Amino acid sequence: MKLSLMYEIQIPKPWSQGIEARTYGEVLEQVQLGDRIGCHAVWAVEHHLLPEWSHCPAPEVLFGALSQITKKIRLGHGIALLPRPFNHAMRVAERAAVLDILSGGRVDLGTGRGVTLQELGGFEVEPSETKTMWEEAVEVMVKAWGEETFEHRGKYYNIPPSSLVPKPVQAPHPPLWLAGTNPDSFGTAGQKGLGILGFVTGKPDDVAMRVRAYHDGIKQAKPLGRTVNNQCAVLIQTYCAPTREQAIADVTKPLETVAKLSAQLYLPWAEKPAEQVAESYRYLTQRPSGDTRAGASVDGGVAGRAADGMIAVGTPDDLIKLFRTYQKIGVDQMLMWVQFGGLEHAKIMQSLEMIGKHVIPELAKVPA
Repeated sequence: MKLSLMYEIQIPKPWSQGIEARTYGEVLEQVQLGDRIGCHAVWAVEHHLLPEWSHCPAPEVLFGALSQITKKIRLGHGIALLPRPFNHAMRVAERAAVLDILSGGRVDLGTGRGVTLQELGGFEVEPSETKTMWEEAVEVMVKAWGEETFEHRGKYYNIPPSSLVPKPVQAPHPPLWLAGTNPDSFGTAGQKGLGILGFVTGKPDDVAMRVRAYHDGIKQAKPLGRTVNNQCAVLIQTYCAPTREQAIADVTKPLETVAKLSAQLYLPWAEKPAEQVAESYRYLTQRPSGDTRAGASVDGGVAGRAADGMIAVGTPDDLIKLFRTYQKIGVDQMLMWVQFGGLEHAKIMQSLEMIGKHVIPELAKVPA
């Protein structure tokens, strides 16, 4: 079982002078610690126009800095937005290749479409076209990396014979992933031969259903890339403390903040006619209250959600037991969302130290 870090770079109000610079500095420190304690990867989102929820619109710049101050930890786009108004496919391919060179071949490229109306509207993206835009963009990138001279004729791209330089270090290209929420997205990722970046929505048994859809899909994969990336990763809010009571007390207020911010995040979809609502949002809003999705409430209490395996909050033994549960249902990598809701930097660092000392070494062992 691999443990990785995941960042939205949340900065809830009130804002003070210099808070964004300070927060980015703290993230660099946290990732350096993650590198030292043996975290497998660090993932960062690409989100735009979402004050408080995410101040991370340019993960490629963050990763450029991280590539020079870390040694082993992989650098994962979680995700690069591929609808063309956000990013031209060749620019994503170029940036990933340069980062792969600078990091010594440590890049993972998660891809996706975007789901918030704030982002789609601000960048003039038509929601109904995001899926076809995403798929064609992946095709363009794979061609650009794999061929000395390539061309492409499609709906969104008409590229004459061209040569993309430089090429990535990893052959045939960095591992490709797809972000997804509902069972159909998990199945699509498998069928396309992509790793899946999912979310813990509900209890482990609920996640298991989507993981099965992924593994069923991978059995009949027709890969978009030049190789199959058979990996399943899921995101979970994570915090470790010496006692369960302390862990719950430390994160209760930050989790309440996340719930408030996420309700605001998806509110615009609630005002849309049902037939226009995005598939991922519709699925999220059908989940029972108290889960840890973007948009989750803290109904039922933090302790109850931790006991149900919906958040990874507790002692090292609690986390080990929970992560082993997810491993048994077919999850390869847990994406630990550690910086959320204004949780203090010092507490995040203490939590990571405990995870590094107790949890990662235990998960490195072959389960009995």
